[in-house]
Amino acid sequence: MNIFVRFFGAAAFAIYAVAAVSDVAFSQEAPTASPKRITQKICSSDAVENLLPPLSQPSNSPISYLAQQGFIQNSDGSWVCYANDPKKEGRYYTLLKVQQIDGKLVASSFLEQGSLIEGQENRSLDFFMTLVDNYTNTTRNNRESIRKYLETFISLVRSGKIQASRRGYLFDQPSRSFVMYHPLNAGELKGTGITININSPSNLGSSQVR
Repeated sequence: MNIFVRFFGAAAFAIYAVAAVSDVAFSQEAPTASPKRITQKICSSDAVENLLPPLSQPSNSPISYLAQQGFIQNSDGSWVCYANDPKKEGRYYTLLKVQQIDGKLVASSFLEQGSLIEGQENRSLDFFMTLVDNYTNTTRNNRESIRKYLETFISLVRSGKIQASRRGYLFDQPSRSFVMYHPLNAGELKGTGITININSPSNLGSSQVR
């Protein structure tokens, strides 16, 4: 943890107790399916459409545009991206998830058994920055700084220099947004998660995005 402090500087972030964590992740084994489409989106390199059960029509959600990135909406209102298990054919699990919880926007990237799969770093960063771009009142320069901050955070998680805990690191003061690396305490997926909490999101009541 001291490595993280030295890298950003002591004034670069503050530590907060966790207010909300969407750490319920799902895993499932599915029957063998016919060859699947592969698209190039945030939820892209693992095409699991033919493995999933029939999906209900999405509700009028302010983050429904994520469907264009390959996400699907669960019955609880969350939007999720599933990934194939590279170690077991026919099994898939939750890779990315975003949900409104008590007025907050909570987005997670799940690490099964505490390990990032190939391509997960970039996909997680693009996912988080899509939400930062659309739901925080940040300038272009601020967003570039936030992207570098989150990119470094994810890299330090991969290298084992940040350990899972229940603490968050502030990356945007006006929206009271923080990032954390934490253990999973619920759901079927065993491992950890990288989560951003946007505690005071802007534009969340509107479908308009940047």
